Amino acid sequence: MKILANDGISALGKQLLEAAGYTVITDKVAQEDLAKAVNEQGIEIVLVRSATTVRKEVIDACPGLKLVGRGGVGMDNIDVAYAREKGVTVINTPASSSQSVAELVMGQLFSLSRFLQDSFKNMENGDFSTLKKNYAKGVELRGKTLGIIGFGRIGQSLASYALGVGMDVIAIDQTSYEIDIPVKVANQVVSVKVKTQTDLNSVLGQLDYISIHVPKQADGRSVITSEEFEKMKKGVRIANAARGGVINETDLIEALNSGIVAACALDVFENEPNPRKDLLSHPKIACTPHIGAATVEAQDRIGEELAQLIIGQFGRK
Repeated sequence: MKILANDGISALGKQLLEAAGYTVITDKVAQEDLAKAVNEQGIEIVLVRSATTVRKEVIDACPGLKLVGRGGVGMDNIDVAYAREKGVTVINTPASSSQSVAELVMGQLFSLSRFLQDSFKNMENGDFSTLKKNYAKGVELRGKTLGIIGFGRIGQSLASYALGVGMDVIAIDQTSYEIDIPVKVANQVVSVKVKTQTDLNSVLGQLDYISIHVPKQADGRSVITSEEFEKMKKGVRIANAARGGVINETDLIEALNSGIVAACALDVFENEPNPRKDLLSHPKIACTPHIGAATVEAQDRIGEELAQLIIGQFGRK
């Protein structure tokens, strides 16, 4: 069987698949040529990350397609229900990137707290004494309250890190439940109980930091808009490593300029791969190019899990 890993696959994942008798193609195919390439090359499995989409029109145009795999958590770039209705298996790797995304967010929280994103830009050409004064009002994470909107695997992994540095965690999810969060300290694991809240508006005013971990909403609405910003504590810091659009970007700019939001970190954008220029250039925004799962370790886990799922589904060739 031929596999097109159109957004790439780790060397380990490719090695495992090839050892099982699969042909793995990693040459990037443009989105508009995807269906043509699948049909002409006899590809039966397409693997994607976030860049390539597999929509109804591709599924309809590729009768030989047997499986679509998403390396990562969210599958909003695949018409999952329609694919399954047409007999196409759809898989993903929800647990493989949780730690990597959580570590990126922790890095973002530290960066926002000490103005690192702006000081990196200005140190080379700025006046040292002036910059020292400009960045003299950093804050510490310890003792601050972090609101985690969406408490799935990534949110829980982030909670473990945040609790480990002494933050208080308020988890917000669709349903109320209590869960034990393991916090590793040296060679010991301490279990901390966290109970989720279901009313976001009731806790927004308590939060010093907010991190968002929800999928793109089916109706296209944003989770955070001007209405939510108005309820936040003045000076809140926000990170979004989930999906572009869950924060209304225009409302975010206004909240930053008004001082409601002290700083924001964005790893995802509405208009990827061409984000708004006013987001990229804003001194209070730390931007990264959708790299939440882009660690060597996470990509190895993703590749290995995809390979195991495919071999489990179709066997060795």
